[in-house]
Parts: sequence; C-alpha cells; structure tokens
Amino acid sequence: MMHLRESKVLKKIRAGEVAYSFKLNLYDARVAEIAAMSGIDCLWVDMEHVPSDYIELENIIRAAKIYDVDVLTRVAKGSYNDFIRPLEADSTGIMIPHLMSLEEAKKIVYYTKFHPIGRRPIDGGNADGKYCLVDTMDYITEANAQRFNVVQIEDPEPVAELEEICALPGIDMIFFGPADFSHALGLPHDIMNPETRRVRAMVAECARRHGKMAGTVGGLGNRQELVDEGFNFINLGADVVALTSYFGNIVKGLGD
Repeated sequence: MMHLRESKVLKKIRAGEVAYSFKLNLYDARVAEIAAMSGIDCLWVDMEHVPSDYIELENIIRAAKIYDVDVLTRVAKGSYNDFIRPLEADSTGIMIPHLMSLEEAKKIVYYTKFHPIGRRPIDGGNADGKYCLVDTMDYITEANAQRFNVVQIEDPEPVAELEEICALPGIDMIFFGPADFSHALGLPHDIMNPETRRVRAMVAECARRHGKMAGTVGGLGNRQELVDEGFNFINLGADVVALTSYFGNIVKGLGD
C-alpha cells in the first residue's frame, strides 16, 4: 500500500520546532536541487510574481523530494484550479497571497481541503496520489493531514477579522507579509514602521493561540526575534539574493 509523502515542515512544527525555507525566484530544478541539498526544510516557489509553468514546477518538486524537502507554492490567485494543480503536482503546501476577508478564507478551505473539512475536487491520478496507487480514502485523509495551506496577511483590510480567520478550521498557516503591508499603509518598504511591527506580532500571537502555524520572512539577523515573537515558519533567504551578492562581490573584489 502506498501513501503520501509526509511533510517535513509539519513534522517539525508538530514536534514544537521551527521550520525554515528558502525562496526560489529562479524556476530551475537544478537550483532547487542545490538548495535542497543544504538540508533546509522547505523551498518556497512562486507563481504569483514569477512567469513560471506547471511542468517546471513538477520538476522542482521532484528535485526537492530527492532530499526529503517540502515545496510551498505561492499560487496565482485565480480559479480553484490554480489552488489544486500545485497540490496535485505534489507541492506540500500552497500559499494564497493577499487574503482580504474571512469569507475568502472560507472559500480557500472549501477548495483545498477534502471531506469532512471542505470539498476539494478528487482525482488521485497525479504525483501526489502516486498515480492512483494510493487508496482513495487514504489519499483524502493523508492529504488533509500532510498537506497545508497558507494565507498571507499583506493588507490592512483582513486585520479586523484576524481572530475569526485564525480560528477557522481548515486554515493551516497565517503568513505575515511585511513588504506589501507597509506598502498598503503608504510606507513602501518601511517594514519596521510601528504599525507593521504591531500587526506582525498580532498575527503570530493570534495564529499560535488558535493552534495555527505562524509564518513570515526574515534573516539570520532577526531570526531569534521572530521566533520569540511566536513565528514557527520563517523564510531566511532567496536564490536571486545569493547570486547577485556572489557575483557582485567578485566584481567588487577586482577593484581591491
């Protein structure tokens, strides 16, 4: 009997640990494989901002699974197909950008969770269901237990309903996006302004109090601060930052 791959992120967080990810803007399975070799818990790939396709996504997921690394796919916010296709390619989680309301959160649960939580359409004939080799009832149960959805708080509008969003069954992680939140306040890229910091702390506290994962972006410099604040999923870097820094430092070195 075959089963779905267990999530490394969920295993760590359920054990009371913190999970970490790297963001990949370069849609290349070789880059994903190199990042996965590092031993990181999760690779965050992007279909919101990056001109990517599902075939390359499948290759990235395969590369990550070789090293037992999760893939979290930020979806292009559109129809329900945009939500479920990455999951069926065996992405361990999906991230929905710019959650704007409790009502929208309910629709996300409806489309991303199977019975008895939601009404995600059933297939099982793709990579996540081992091409029909996972028993259908096991597929339903294991997908609900080993796959996760992430909603991003990136705007002031959903903050008034944050308590209800965090309490909603079927929402797994609340992820605070400081860049877009500060942008929405009219303070572009001022991610340390008092209101952004206040809401960041509120997201972590509310999510954890309701038994949900709390995620955000950070770096080695403020990692412990974010952990102390309550975040248990933190993105620590990005492939494009690594490469621009590496190549830039070489060129700078030529002038020494």
